Amino acid sequence: METYFDPLPLLGEERTLFGGKWADRLWLNVPGPFCGAGTDNCGTGRIHAPESVLYEGEHFTEYVYRQPRTAQELGQLVDAAEAEVFRAYACDGDDHWTPETVREWWRDRARVKEYLTARRSAWEADDAQSGQGTAAAADDYAAYIDGELAAHLRVYLFWLHERRSPTAADRLPQL
Repeated sequence: METYFDPLPLLGEERTLFGGKWADRLWLNVPGPFCGAGTDNCGTGRIHAPESVLYEGEHFTEYVYRQPRTAQELGQLVDAAEAEVFRAYACDGDDHWTPETVREWWRDRARVKEYLTARRSAWEADDAQSGQGTAAAADDYAAYIDGELAAHLRVYLFWLHERRSPTAADRLPQL
């Protein structure tokens, strides 16, 4: 059974890098403790956290498409947050996500995939200049939605309810 990686105790003083407001988060953020919430448009997030961060629209505001599952991935997301001049990543998702809102996000996942598909050609053009691989990351996000994200969200639902990682004896909630 998959366990839950709780990244927040590892943040320490780096928590101050996360000044984003929940109300400002982008709808594209995958449920979890971290989100992009009114970030700048400098396009630095993918440089530091290419397996976690994507850009919204033509403005390159950043959002978290995959929550960190290891200390290394957390370190990359911390680096992205540190490079973000508005300090607009947030780390308080666990205080705001509920089982109901996670399930609502999951039910609306087709909207996310439609967005990713619609933006792909623009990202390919951007990638020709930036070399950041945004189009490939969008494909990765879509594959994540179609693949292992459901299992990750079920573990996250358990975490939200129990505030502990599930064991083999636990039954995971349904999406």
